[in-house]
This record gives sequence, C-alpha cells and structure tokens, in this order.
Amino acid sequence: MFHDTIRIGTLVVGRPSLANDLEQLAALGFESFSITFWGTVPKTGIKRLAKQTNDVLAGTNAVISSLAVFTNPMLDGEEGKVGREAWRTLIDSAHLFGCDIVAGFTGRVPGRSIPDNMSRFRKVHGPLAKRAADRGVRIAFENCTRTDSWHTGRRNIAISPPAWDLIFDAIPTDNVGLEWEPAHQMANLIDPMPQLRKYVKKIFHVHGKDATVLWDVVREHGVNGPVPFAFPRTPGFGDSNWTDIISELRRGGFTGSIDIEGWHDPVYREKLEMTGQVRGLDYLRECRGGTFVPNPA
Repeated sequence: MFHDTIRIGTLVVGRPSLANDLEQLAALGFESFSITFWGTVPKTGIKRLAKQTNDVLAGTNAVISSLAVFTNPMLDGEEGKVGREAWRTLIDSAHLFGCDIVAGFTGRVPGRSIPDNMSRFRKVHGPLAKRAADRGVRIAFENCTRTDSWHTGRRNIAISPPAWDLIFDAIPTDNVGLEWEPAHQMANLIDPMPQLRKYVKKIFHVHGKDATVLWDVVREHGVNGPVPFAFPRTPGFGDSNWTDIISELRRGGFTGSIDIEGWHDPVYREKLEMTGQVRGLDYLRECRGGTFVPNPA
C-alpha cells in the first residue's frame, strides 16, 4: 500500500456484531476504521471487543484509526455522568485497539451561547484532556453543527473557527484538536478550504463526508425557507474537491485517516449504501494520488 500516512477507511458502529462487520468491510479494501459508540460505552465488554477487533484485522493491513462517542458530557444529571464515563472508558481503552484518538461532540449546556458554555467546557473537558495526555491519547472534537449555533444549541460547541479558538484557549494543550469534515461547514454556506489551511495542525481525524449545495434554492428561498438547500453526500458525489483537501492535509503535515461517514447520502442509500461507500473509497484513493509508485533507488 505505502500510502499509510493517510489512510482511507470508514466508520463502524461499536455493536456486538463489530467483528463480523469489520471482516466484511476489510475485504472490500478499507484501510482504517473509526469505531463509533452512541450514548454509552460497554465498559465491561470493551476488552473483549478490542480482542475480537484485533483478531479480525490481524494480517489485513487495516487499522483502527479512532474511537468515538457521541453524547453530551457537559450536562448535569445522569445523562452527563454517563457521557463523561464513556469518554473516560474510551480514553483508557484506546491503546487496546492500537489507536491514540478519541473523538466526539464536546456537548453543550442547552440554550446557552458558546461563550457562556466555556466555563462548563473547561470544567468537564480539562480533566478529560489531562487524562488523555497521561495515556498518550489525543482528543478530537467533531465540527458537527446539527441545529447548534453561536447563540444557542444542545449538543456541540465545536462548530466553527471562532468556537475552536475559544476551545483551544480554554485547554491549550497539544492533544486537543478536531475531527473535521467539510460537509458541516458547507451546509452553513462556509467555504471549508480557508479553515482547513488555518487549522490543519489541529486536525487529528477527518470524516469523509461531503455535501451538495443547491444554490438555485438558496437564491430563490434563502436558507430558512421550505425547500432544503443542502444535503450530505459520500465523497465523490458532492461538491468538494478532495484532491485539494488531501493536498492541503499533506502540506500541513497531517498523518492519519479519512474515514467515510456513511449512511447519510440520500441517493446512494439502502441497497446502494456499500456501492456508494466503495466508490467513495476508490475516489479518495485517486485523490490521494492513485497507486503508490516508489522513487528510483
């Protein structure tokens, strides 16, 4: 392969059938996998899951790029407690999977602006970042917006460059960065390339998800009208030039994985899901430079 400084992979759900999923996906040529958990992490079963994962991937040349949990650890009450415990479990377990990245949403105090969230963010994620640093783990916050904005929201504050600046100022450590993708920015009519160039040193993991923006809809209905103006796409089917994205990642010294975030494309879905993902894999490989050719000795 010899393109292992930037691998192309896909997301998989951390469910009981994970080993079977990985076996089938590795056979399709995916080079890395980001294991994703929703809400909770099976603390007592994580070692068994790691062993099954390592057994399946042995000899395949594929790796686990990252572990991720999507929850709200900044809440008070039981849900926030469970979310913080999930982060701690993955931070403590990353080495079992041979990876050093734990990713997810920051969480958010619902209804508050991003600046008004920073005290809670520092209180929750400061200790998690320290725990991660002590274990050689990097934390990567996803830039997912969902319905969150600067002024209000309920899931995530790592949604835009001004928010990232506040985050990095609040926890100024080398092991806190981003899990970045262009789609979330495009859905807010933001050009993702300038921010990629500016923040590339803080990008630890990339989600392979694109978007299509319907500019005729924007011009006719605006962004708050009855007609959707943007929708997610698998790389190769959206508006982004991933040759440019990968070139900027290389120029910035990025090493790691671009893992396709599937099950979002409204066209290549259901029976066409893996058709779309494998096309995305092939497309990203071409954008990476195609087949590796060694230099003359």
